[in-house]
Amino acid sequence: MNNQQSSDSQGFLGSLKNGIWLFGISSWLFGITDRSIASFSDGYLSALDLTQLFTASTFFVAWLFLKPSTRP
Repeated sequence: MNNQQSSDSQGFLGSLKNGIWLFGISSWLFGITDRSIASFSDGYLSALDLTQLFTASTFFVAWLFLKPSTRP
């Protein structure tokens, strides 16, 4: 019985981690899209706009590498 609870809790935690990771992907994509639209809306890119886009893109790529592992 204890083994069953352990297995259920590990399954729940795995699903929770995966859900948080997927939510993070959508959040980062929204943020990058928002920054891109704001940057290009005035017709030119400033150094600050490029820095913000580069930073958001770097954090997005780092987030992709943090994907939770799936263990059989």
